[in-house]
Amino acid sequence: MPAKTTAPTLEAREWLDIVDDTDTVIGRATRNEIHEKNLMHRSSHVVLFNSAGEVFVQLRSLFKDNSAGLWDTSAAGHVDSGESYLHCAVRELEEELGVSIKAADLSYVDCMAPESRNGFEFAQIYTACSDQQLTLQEEEIDDGRWMTPDALDAWIQKDVAVFTETFLTIWSKVKSMGHRTV
Repeated sequence: MPAKTTAPTLEAREWLDIVDDTDTVIGRATRNEIHEKNLMHRSSHVVLFNSAGEVFVQLRSLFKDNSAGLWDTSAAGHVDSGESYLHCAVRELEEELGVSIKAADLSYVDCMAPESRNGFEFAQIYTACSDQQLTLQEEEIDDGRWMTPDALDAWIQKDVAVFTETFLTIWSKVKSMGHRTV
């Protein structure tokens, strides 16, 4: 299992951009306000592969305010106010997994439209490949594992309820776009 680390203390108020139905910024608010009012905002998700073609999935911390204790994408997070989707994806890989990559090393897959089941987020999806040793961010991740895509598919078939709905959609998009191996 990868090592765990504690991240620097997060600011009490995380500022995010509010967007309209065309993903155009129309304002900004705190993360809490955006979630309380179901305002549309942005996130980035990264599905991380290694050179053996395995995919890393993370178990969300039991202390998360949504989808706690469910398996999810390798790394994901809100796009900070003024930040790009791509920069967010690079930042989240570093913060959550300790993986340092360049933006050019990410492959764009697709974008999910905001709806209630994904928290009203425009979510851009990327894949990346790295063999760096992972260091899991303790506040975000309780566990993680590398799996072959076939083993992951079998696990999903056997026990779909242990995965976030967002991950299931993202994994389907990654596979359909031919990103099974990187």
